[in-house]
Amino acid sequence: MNNHYDAIIRNASIVDGTGADRFNGDVAIRGDSIARIGDLSNATAGTIIDAKGLVVAPGFIDAHTHDDRLLLSNPDMASKVSQGVTTIIGGNCGISLAPMPRPIPNPVTPPLNLLDEDGRWYRFATFADYVAELEAHPAATNCAMLVGHSTLRVATMDDLSRPASPEQIAAMRTMVVEALTAGAIGVSTGLAYAPAIGSPTEEVIEICQPLRERGGLYCTHMRDEGDMVVESLNETFRIGRDVGVPVVISHHKVVGAKNFGRSAETLKLIECQMAKQEICLDCYPYAASSTILAPHLAANSTRVTVTWSKSLPEFAGRDLTEIMETLGGTQEEVINRLLPAGAVYYRMDEGDVERILAFDQTMIGSDGLPHDEKPHPRLWGTFPRVLGHYSRKRGLFSLETAIHKMTGLTARNFGLADRGIVREGAFADLVILNSETVDEVATYARPIAPSRGIETVLVNGKVVWNHGKPSGERPGRVLRRQTTDRPVTI
Repeated sequence: MNNHYDAIIRNASIVDGTGADRFNGDVAIRGDSIARIGDLSNATAGTIIDAKGLVVAPGFIDAHTHDDRLLLSNPDMASKVSQGVTTIIGGNCGISLAPMPRPIPNPVTPPLNLLDEDGRWYRFATFADYVAELEAHPAATNCAMLVGHSTLRVATMDDLSRPASPEQIAAMRTMVVEALTAGAIGVSTGLAYAPAIGSPTEEVIEICQPLRERGGLYCTHMRDEGDMVVESLNETFRIGRDVGVPVVISHHKVVGAKNFGRSAETLKLIECQMAKQEICLDCYPYAASSTILAPHLAANSTRVTVTWSKSLPEFAGRDLTEIMETLGGTQEEVINRLLPAGAVYYRMDEGDVERILAFDQTMIGSDGLPHDEKPHPRLWGTFPRVLGHYSRKRGLFSLETAIHKMTGLTARNFGLADRGIVREGAFADLVILNSETVDEVATYARPIAPSRGIETVLVNGKVVWNHGKPSGERPGRVLRRQTTDRPVTI
């Protein structure tokens, strides 16, 4: 046996991503994979990393991102690798950079402007063009990408307020087939947003039909997460059943003061439905959300902070009440002066956040918006916050369970073979962390800040984060969903 490796991580406490108890050992890497695990004291390597007193875990998989453009515009992916993320799921909430076979409207239709407010990044006529660009110019992280329903509507329809015609549905289905063929892992919807509100359930079902044949997922920002949350869940279940594919409920939450506590009801409903069809869900560990600035969202929030404004950029990072005092006028009038803009909305209950996080089947997703001037702290702090605040401090679950929620569970649900696990033969996506100190540093007041306790991060065997900064390596790959009958290895 060849006892020489490219790298060996020695003296590690290994949390393997399955939820099993940690164990001690060394991890040897050859090329892009984990070659051996165990006592490797007699082995040699070109690089030795001493992990004494530290935990080695699978690199985290961010189940919900809007990093479609970031992968190309900021490929060091510092906001992600700094918190241990090695793979991102992009194209969520119905928003993807591709396909866009015709010039995008100017100004960019919200919420597509969350990816690019000027429109110059919406330059990929096909999904294959976008994938080719990602592969030609790799980022530091891996990615698995969804094609967005709202993007498809903008690409094919002039009047987004109405249902699509049969001809438009057929055109969107053709685009879905092209995207899945090019490597997309599924379709996402953002039925709460203006470009898709006019879409009846039947339209979504028809557009998503290619998912069944091609083994894709249906991921959704549901039509409502407040008063009509149960009705929206039932619509989501129906779409999954009628198409015959697994469903991912994005950033599950209940919003609005009169809905506080309803997560007990929604989780019971989801759990019951899981026995009948394939359903999974993700959650971010904060009681505030973030998206485009809109009067109806501000109306049921206890506090609103503007994250960016194209019309009045000087107000980024300030509370809406302060801006109203400065500008004068009603809340709706001031919002309209700020548009297009983004905001953080304080409209959830911490008890609901904890209940959803603690649910056995909940994955972790940041839902960060990397192009906001003053972003929600979840962009930089999600995964260390789960490990530090909710696991170590609050005792919501063990470190092993926390890591499973952001690795093995996510790899299984998204069909990412040989990711999300520390096992011989798996890809060497790894994070070395200090379990006693790992925590978020980003705050609402200072949202752009690397977390503490994340020592070293490797993607496909290459170090991408070390000593508190990116390494410059960009070994990320575009991942495809495993669609064979062979079970995904976790």
